[in-house]
Amino acid sequence: MPLNYRHAFHAGNFADLVKHAALLQLLARLTAGPGPLSVIDTHAGRGLYDLAGVEAKKSGEAEAGVARLMAATDAPAQFAPLTTAVRKLNSGGPARRYPGSPWLIAEALRAGDSYLACELRPDEHNALSQLMKARRGVRTLCADGYDAATAQTPAAGRVLVLIDPPFERADDYSRIVETLAAVRRRNRAATALVWLPLKDLETFDGFLRDLEDGVRAPVLVAETRMRPLTDPLKMNGCALVLLGAPEGLAEDLRAVCGWTAATLGQGGGARVYAL
Repeated sequence: MPLNYRHAFHAGNFADLVKHAALLQLLARLTAGPGPLSVIDTHAGRGLYDLAGVEAKKSGEAEAGVARLMAATDAPAQFAPLTTAVRKLNSGGPARRYPGSPWLIAEALRAGDSYLACELRPDEHNALSQLMKARRGVRTLCADGYDAATAQTPAAGRVLVLIDPPFERADDYSRIVETLAAVRRRNRAATALVWLPLKDLETFDGFLRDLEDGVRAPVLVAETRMRPLTDPLKMNGCALVLLGAPEGLAEDLRAVCGWTAATLGQGGGARVYAL
């Protein structure tokens, strides 16, 4: 079942904490390597979110997510890059603004790296374009991100493809698999990070089976279950699926997912495993 998703309602929630902590750990490893890095973001959103806005206040998800992380004294070190980014964005004060993936990626880029941020919604893209206009090495595109990743993944060199759709369409799962297969055909060394909701195991396991059949590459899976998967109409957790994950990242994901499930969840759990 598709989600009815508008990220302004969900910015800074538990799923953002998992996704962005993992993204920053991954970027740290990739930017430590030789040569330029190309990043392609298929569903970039607006890049920056107002946690004091009507949407965020209505959902309360940021209060249950980033607000608790920022106040925590027991969060593992793997969250430090994210909490540092949030403090910097808010000038050390309370977290009234939350950085989306575009802001975090743009901050991590080195001279010579590049970032293509795709967003299909015109209003969201307009906000993203304004936010990124002064950033060196950054382009924004109001277009279908799946198509853009397929067409613009460089054939050589190091590349990271981030796929984080709103899951408003029933074909998102199949399009993710198709896009990853196309990206790996163009560049066998490409790294990919995919975020997915966890509602029920049947949907998620079906996606993983399709991925194994469609993409011949090592896959690392990190699950964060915030509660038992008993109600498929709710987002009961989230998962990260990585292709070409750097060595050592699995341990970072165990720390991030484990703390989030244990501290912010209700009877859930976490696990990280290779397919």
